[in-house]
Amino acid sequence: MNLSLQDPFAVAKEFPETLVQTLHHGHAVVIQFNVKGDYLAAGMSDGRVIIYDMVSYTIAAVLRKDGHVRQITSLNWSSCGRYLLSSSQDWCCIIWDLKYANKLGVDKNPAVLRKIRFDSPVWSSSLHPKNHYQFTASLFEDEPVHVDLRDEPVVTKLKTEPLEQQELDDDEPKKKETKHMTLVTRFSPQGDFIFTGTSKGWLNIMNAEDLQTVHSTKVTNSNIKTLEISRNGRKLAVNSSDRVIRQFTLPDMINNRDASTWEFEIEHKYQDVVNRLQWNTVAFNHNSEFLVASTFGQSSQDLYLWETQMGSLVKILEGSHEELIDVKWNYNKCMIGSTGLDSGAIYLWSVQFPSKWSALAPDFVEIEENDEYEEKEDEFDIIDETEVIKKRLEEEDTEVDIITRESTDARGFDTEIESFVIPINYEKPVI
Repeated sequence: MNLSLQDPFAVAKEFPETLVQTLHHGHAVVIQFNVKGDYLAAGMSDGRVIIYDMVSYTIAAVLRKDGHVRQITSLNWSSCGRYLLSSSQDWCCIIWDLKYANKLGVDKNPAVLRKIRFDSPVWSSSLHPKNHYQFTASLFEDEPVHVDLRDEPVVTKLKTEPLEQQELDDDEPKKKETKHMTLVTRFSPQGDFIFTGTSKGWLNIMNAEDLQTVHSTKVTNSNIKTLEISRNGRKLAVNSSDRVIRQFTLPDMINNRDASTWEFEIEHKYQDVVNRLQWNTVAFNHNSEFLVASTFGQSSQDLYLWETQMGSLVKILEGSHEELIDVKWNYNKCMIGSTGLDSGAIYLWSVQFPSKWSALAPDFVEIEENDEYEEKEDEFDIIDETEVIKKRLEEEDTEVDIITRESTDARGFDTEIESFVIPINYEKPVI
C-alpha cells in the first residue's frame, strides 16, 4: 500500500524494529545500499558480487566474470547508482558499470569498467562521492593509496604518520619504533577531504586535491577499525578495538579552511560496560540522529541502536541466531541490513505497517466479529434525480492532478533523485 495511505505515526518512525526478511544466496560478507535504497549490493566470500532488488527481494544481477576470486572486503556505490566499486583480498579493486551487468555474448565482461591490482590485499576502499573514477584504499601492511582511473592509472601513496610526526621527520629523520599502518580511509560527503584511521589511534585528515595532511588528532590508543561519517557531514563515529565507539561533532570544514582551528571533541562514548563487547561495524541513519552497531562475539547476536543527541540506548534489534558483522542503513526505506558470520545470510529489519483499509474507503470500519446489519429508515428512499445530477456536476468541476509527481515521499525524502535502473536480460536467468 502507498505510504501516504498508511498510518502516519508508523511511517514517521525513525528506526526499524522488526526482522522482516532474510536473504540467503551464498555467503555474504559485506553489503551496501545504493543512494536511493532500491538496490542492495552484497559481496560474497568467493568473490562474487550479488545485487538484490529491494522491491521484490530478488537477484537483479551477479558480477562474477573477470571479477574477484577471493573474499570481498568493501563495496561503494556511485551517487548516480550506475557504478559500483569493490575491493577484495585478491589484491584488486574493480569499478563495475552496471549498465552491462547482464550483457551476454562477449568474451570480455563489459561490466568491468576499470580494474587495478595492488601489491597486497585490500582492507577497504572508499569511492569519491562526485567522481566514480577516483577512490582511496587501505592495504594490508602497506601505505594507503589514492587512485585515479580516468585515463592511465595514477596511484598516489598517502602518508600514515600524523602531521606533527611528518614535520619532525622532515627536520630530523629518525628510526621508527613500531610499524604504523592506516587501517581505514573515508571520503567526506562532499569529497573535499579524506579521513584515515591508523593502528595507533590517530585520525588524519587530508586535502583531496593535493593529498597532503592538513590535520591530525589522537582519538584513542588502540586500532581504529572503522570510520563512519554521517550523510549530512555533521557527525563522525570512530570504532576502535578498545571496545568504545566515539562520536565526534565535525567542524565546518567547507567554510573554514584553516585546519589549525578545527576542534574534534568527543560528544559521546558508546560501550557495553557490563559485557565489555567489541563492535564490528557502525552506521548512522539519514539525519545522524541514530547510530547502530553490530557486536563482536558468538555470545551476542543483536544490533545496538543509540540516540545520538543524548547518547542513550533506545533499542536492541533481535531476531538473528548468529553473530552479525557488517551493518548498513537504507535511509529511504527505513531499513537496516546486516550479514551473519556463520551462514552468510543477510538480515533485514524494517518498519511493519498495519493495514489501514479505511484510507481507501472512509466508511470502512474494521470489526473483530460479524455484526448483524440494521437497515436505516431512509437508506433506500428514492432521491430526486435532479439533485443527483447537480451533485455530480459539482464534483466534476474539481480538478484532480494525476500528472504532477510529488517532490517528496511520506517520509520527506526527495523523490526526484535520478537513480540508475539495472537492465534485465529476460532471455537468461540471472543465476
